[in-house]
Amino acid sequence: MKWLSLFLFTMISFSAAAQVQVENPWSRATPPGAKVAAGYLTLRNQSAAPDRLVGASSPAAARVETHTMEMTGDVMRMREVKGYEVPAKGSFELKPGGAHLMLVDIKRPLKEGERVPLVLRFEKAGEVKTELTVQGMGATKPHGH
Repeated sequence: MKWLSLFLFTMISFSAAAQVQVENPWSRATPPGAKVAAGYLTLRNQSAAPDRLVGASSPAAARVETHTMEMTGDVMRMREVKGYEVPAKGSFELKPGGAHLMLVDIKRPLKEGERVPLVLRFEKAGEVKTELTVQGMGATKPHGH
């Protein structure tokens, strides 16, 4: 019976994590002395129910926050939000000039070509692990796009 419980737990965990897929996770290289970096990616929800990204973490930063960019008059402002809704059978894109992850108090500058571990936490899908591929400082999208 114990093996059956373990098998069912593993299958439930696997199927929950498989509900949200991460596509094209990337970041930009940061200059020496930088304390923050941004992360971008597309979240694709395979479930028939909406889900919500409620948090993230990375060993490369003290914390990871969810942010948006908004126009206030002629000024673009960044603000922290409580997460992002990912529609059922739909997607949500984090991109420059819009919603993004803010890696705060990075432990060292991010260098082009490296991969930064990232754990995303969803209300329903639980934790999903991925890695941000670091592009050049002036990158506007991930390589190959």
